[in-house]
Amino acid sequence: MSQDKVTRQTFDEIMVPNYAPSQFIPVKGEGSRVWDQEGKDYIDFAGGIAVNSLGHAHPALVEALTEQAKKLWHVSNTFTNEPILKLAQQLIESTFAERVFFCNSGAEANEAALKLARKYARDHFGPEKNEIISFTNSFHGRTLFTVSVGGQPKYSEDFAPLPGGIHHATYNDLASVRALISERTCAVIVEPVQGEGGVLPADPGFLEGLRMLCDKNKALLIFDEVQTGVGRTGELYAYMHHNVTPDILSTAKALGGGFPIGGILTTSNIAASLVPGTHGTTYGGNPLAGAVAGKLLEIVNTEEVLEGVKKRHHLFVEGLNAINHRYNVFTQIRGAGLLIGCVLNDTFKDKAKAFTTAAEKEQLMVLVAGPNVVRFAPSLVITEEEIAEGLARFERAVASVANS
Repeated sequence: MSQDKVTRQTFDEIMVPNYAPSQFIPVKGEGSRVWDQEGKDYIDFAGGIAVNSLGHAHPALVEALTEQAKKLWHVSNTFTNEPILKLAQQLIESTFAERVFFCNSGAEANEAALKLARKYARDHFGPEKNEIISFTNSFHGRTLFTVSVGGQPKYSEDFAPLPGGIHHATYNDLASVRALISERTCAVIVEPVQGEGGVLPADPGFLEGLRMLCDKNKALLIFDEVQTGVGRTGELYAYMHHNVTPDILSTAKALGGGFPIGGILTTSNIAASLVPGTHGTTYGGNPLAGAVAGKLLEIVNTEEVLEGVKKRHHLFVEGLNAINHRYNVFTQIRGAGLLIGCVLNDTFKDKAKAFTTAAEKEQLMVLVAGPNVVRFAPSLVITEEEIAEGLARFERAVASVANS
């Protein structure tokens, strides 16, 4: 087999078939534009699934990575390193956190959060306090533990038997949580905006109600901010929009701007349960990730960028509403900041993929969030010109689906 030329067909020939990627292969990116093997340009409204928070090849991130790569790549957690300690300091100074743990992905971050919650409960209340409450249509990762906690059976049912002690309440329904929570509950895990479940924001008072129920039952409240964190909603973390502070917060995706990194934020009291030997990761907290994420956080955690996200939200919503007015395909446009979902009406039920395929033909990258929601998660600093051009391409895609 020649290794000189690879094509999309190469994927079908040699890769495990758990993905069905688009028919073009991106080879270069700059800002919110991507070019494929043939040199065609695409506007990126997908952001690597809410990862490329500063777009592609941001000069400051390239410089941070390059400079660190000349110094130190990896030492394992037998040692610590300067970039990761500086990043931890940044996160602590900017959030409720007193302690930070780093890993490589959102799934790993949620795995750590859930393990910590059970360990903390065992340390303070005994082994019988081990139950976890999550929500239907939630998504927390692809490990066996996190896929079990996630509330979408299609992702877990093929891998039974699953870990026990997990219950699923109805999102935005405090009564359903009240019916499940008890003295055996060690944690409630929730997304402030359900991402993969359809870009569904928490109703006013819902997260505050969870905080009260957790306090009453001595359970920890975990916010999964893998998709909503690091400026995505217009605040550094989405909990800052609400009158509530979690006990543990998971973060990943946008934190590295495309370089793999994840982590959990928590308090000193809770963190004390993860003593040496209880949890770990070979690559987590490596110097390359620390350098890139530190520079990204320095840029994103500014009034200019965070206010810019709110402004761009309105540009997207106005543009999408205008498109919907002309083609009548969505029942609702919802979300927060630059995490936006367009809910398809009954005429186009289960056809979200048709819209992303049509967008691809118009040289636009967009996402789905389930079969009935088209999702947008672009760079936080995407230009107004790129938004306008991308929406024009999306309108052509909508027209092709609506008129087919």
